[in-house]
Amino acid sequence: MEKLDYVIKEFNKWHGREAQARILEAKEDEVIIEFRGTFCKTCGLYDYFDDIAWEAIDFGLKIKPVEVVESEEDFEEGRYVVRYKLERD
Repeated sequence: MEKLDYVIKEFNKWHGREAQARILEAKEDEVIIEFRGTFCKTCGLYDYFDDIAWEAIDFGLKIKPVEVVESEEDFEEGRYVVRYKLERD
């Protein structure tokens, strides 16, 4: 869980102006992460979800986004809850 906290911290450091992530729930083989923000309109939305997985590699974690559990969008801001699978070696 500590490594995952660092992943979120790094993501927020690099994407914080557009999107903030936070862990809602963490289990042994999956994690639920909430994203909130304005999100870059020229970037792909799913790129944000994939960026967490790429960031995790730097901390020795393998996670993969598998499902958008919830989504709320309005003109200016959005909220997305994404389920990730943790892969074990």
